[in-house]
Amino acid sequence: MSIKNARQQVSNWLLAGVIMIIVQILLGGITRLTGSGLSITEWKPLMGAFPPLSKAEWNHSFAQYQQIAQFKKLNNQFTLADYQGLFFWEWLHREWARLMGLVFVLPFLWFYYKRRFDRRTRWQLVGLFMLAALQGLAGWLMVQSGLNDTDVSVSPIRLAVHFILALVLLAYLFWIFLSSRMRQQSELASYSIRLLTALIVFVLSIQLIYGAFMAGTHAALYAPTWPDINGKFLPCSPTVAGGILQRLVNDPLLIQFVHRSLAYLLSGLTLAWYFFARRYPAHPIYRLRCYPLLFLIIQAILGISCLLNSGTERYIWLAMLHQVNGILLWLFMTGIFCLTYRSKVQAIG
Repeated sequence: MSIKNARQQVSNWLLAGVIMIIVQILLGGITRLTGSGLSITEWKPLMGAFPPLSKAEWNHSFAQYQQIAQFKKLNNQFTLADYQGLFFWEWLHREWARLMGLVFVLPFLWFYYKRRFDRRTRWQLVGLFMLAALQGLAGWLMVQSGLNDTDVSVSPIRLAVHFILALVLLAYLFWIFLSSRMRQQSELASYSIRLLTALIVFVLSIQLIYGAFMAGTHAALYAPTWPDINGKFLPCSPTVAGGILQRLVNDPLLIQFVHRSLAYLLSGLTLAWYFFARRYPAHPIYRLRCYPLLFLIIQAILGISCLLNSGTERYIWLAMLHQVNGILLWLFMTGIFCLTYRSKVQAIG
């Protein structure tokens, strides 16, 4: 097999991994929005691949769920059929993670045997596997935080850590994929566009994390209005007690205010990026300059629609489209940053 074809196979495998991680993040979003994350109270890496197969097994699983606070305080009216609906999304989330493990490990061993990796890529992928293992551990620790007699949901801090690691894992694999495709450097006249791109990626990352907080606290239900927040622009009365740091991850109204404020900041940064990109007609970013604005407009429309439809049947699917578009925007800007990072930069301006 030619070197070009071998590289293409590895590149396609990496792209498949990127797509699978995006799907996994979306499944995690559905799990949060439906409150399904605590429906499975055990972690069985091997036997857990199979759902309960008999009425007795279903009753045992349901009985375990009935011991935690989420059932006692929120879902004590649930029947076995209701519980099975919750169980499905958490089980699918875990099952997809197992499938990803197979899709990553088996081809990796084959490519390694066939010497399809250079030394740098090999070590990058070893780092990827270590990060994936850490992500799995963080996911279980997150679930454990809600398996008690007091909490009806998982710890928002552990939720944030789990989501941050998912974003890091996605960005890391996407970077390896892009690097496998990019063989030439492009000219770029200034550090400004690189720094602005990095800033947008950073703010977008914080915004996505606050999107997870929005889902985890069901913050949209507390202020289903726009552009105001229940008739005001600043949430005056805290909905939870505690200091500012605690409220930033627990107070639904403050979380929504931060999420909205970051959206306005991103709009300004992205508009500035568009005008900067117009200054480099010889660089690939010139041809891509309109896409971030398009993603952002769609994201704003979906975000406002989520707020105005919170509490309705349409909300979950609007929220998922909102998350999908946000991740695509974030990946697009990560790709732009990879382009600018690998470009030759002249020390002018």
